[in-house]
Amino acid sequence: MRPGDFDESDVKVRSGRGSRPRTKIRPAHADARSAMVIAVDRGRWTCALDGDPDRVLTAMRARELGRTPIVVGDLVDVVGDLSGRPDTLARIVRRGPRRSLLRRTADDTDPTERVVVANAEQLLIVVAVADPPPRSGLVDRALIAAYAGGLRPILCLTKTDLGSPGPVAAPFADLQLQIVTTGRDDPVDVVAALLAGTTTVLVGHSGVGKSTLVNRLVPDAGLRTGTVSGIGKGRHTSTASVALPLHGGGWVIDTPGIRSFGLAHIEPDDVLLAFSDLAEAIGACPRGCGHLGAPADPDCALDALRGPAARRVEAARRLLTVLGEQTPGAGSGV
Repeated sequence: MRPGDFDESDVKVRSGRGSRPRTKIRPAHADARSAMVIAVDRGRWTCALDGDPDRVLTAMRARELGRTPIVVGDLVDVVGDLSGRPDTLARIVRRGPRRSLLRRTADDTDPTERVVVANAEQLLIVVAVADPPPRSGLVDRALIAAYAGGLRPILCLTKTDLGSPGPVAAPFADLQLQIVTTGRDDPVDVVAALLAGTTTVLVGHSGVGKSTLVNRLVPDAGLRTGTVSGIGKGRHTSTASVALPLHGGGWVIDTPGIRSFGLAHIEPDDVLLAFSDLAEAIGACPRGCGHLGAPADPDCALDALRGPAARRVEAARRLLTVLGEQTPGAGSGV
């Protein structure tokens, strides 16, 4: 038999891992439905189908997504069993674009940023005026994270029946920061009105009254938290972020696990771009300007501003000083 008498049908090769046919073509998933991620735990995502808090399902990440990070607040497309019945799983096949990001690092020297929440519009920073004593460190860092991530910050001062909110609010007056107050017996109507129809993240130290505020804003918060706590096979979601629906529309995202923000991923320009007048001015700054003014940045264009803008520069520079510290462990214990 001559060599030319053979063709590929005469040779049988057992396919192995390296010879398995591959393709980059992925299913279009034209029938996928949209959903909002409201809790994450141990490789399972709780989603509100079409953003409806009464149509909750559990999903896993589809293989084609690889290690694509998916966090609370992400808008995703899901396929499969969308009934939400116990012991059923849908699949997340796409993650939508993110409008905003609340990010942090473990500390100020950690180069790895972690996305805490996506697509929130507001960050409600909860601080008690007394018991425990107010600490401005977390407020400064949370403000920086909000400005850099595209969220509108709101400062909420609690326990005003125990002390005056004035001294706590004073350092932030020139940042044009919205400040609301509430005491033990005060109604939460003002806070509820600010949160209605939006997605708002809450952060605060232990004991400042954040959980009390959440329970007053969402009376059935405990029931709804219990509903999603089963996704991690028993672990309670008090150690993770969870989105809860507001009665008048919108969502409040409770983040009991967040106590501080490492800021290694943020640059000075990220903060100043949140202020329209300051953002325009820094366009004239030299390259590499840290915007702190003399002697560190003697040619900073912000020095030329006058009036209310100049006072806002000083307030913003206080935040930039916090950002510039960048010392090990500075992202914790604030």
